[in-house]
Amino acid sequence: MFHRLPTAVLLAALASTGLSAGSQESKSAPLAKELTQVLDAAKIDTIAAADPSSGGFVAALYIPGTQLLVVSGRFEMPDIGTHRLSKGEFRELYMDLMGASLAGSRQFASDVACDGFTYKSDGDYAADTWENGGTTHAFEGHKKAKISEADYLKAYTDADAKYAAILHLLLAQAKAKH
Repeated sequence: MFHRLPTAVLLAALASTGLSAGSQESKSAPLAKELTQVLDAAKIDTIAAADPSSGGFVAALYIPGTQLLVVSGRFEMPDIGTHRLSKGEFRELYMDLMGASLAGSRQFASDVACDGFTYKSDGDYAADTWENGGTTHAFEGHKKAKISEADYLKAYTDADAKYAAILHLLLAQAKAKH
């Protein structure tokens, strides 16, 4: 009986939070889906916005039905981003963020299938990736990542929350522009 109690308590705790070792609710999935629908309707493949929380900028390059590439970062001279946004030069801002953002400020998401980050256990499929500073996480399962399941879940949860925040900014901009 004493051996079952801790397991039962753990399972109840996981169930109450909606988390389990094998699944995780994606915060970015509904936002990625909505953003790609707005971009499809507007017949555009790039969007960008200011990020008031960081003083930086966010931008996305959309390859319809295939991939959503999203970057955020800051510039030494923020006028670069402000100028690009005022001119509607979203693709150019995307390229600037990829190549000229301040070291350590860039975050990059490669969202395969444009469906947000999805929690995946180990398997053979294309992986969503998240780069933050000098660290890259490929969400293809903790065994392939060679980290514990708890560390994998933490990396996924943190990246998904940050990606969702960026998508929220891009979605607001896309809806305002089109």
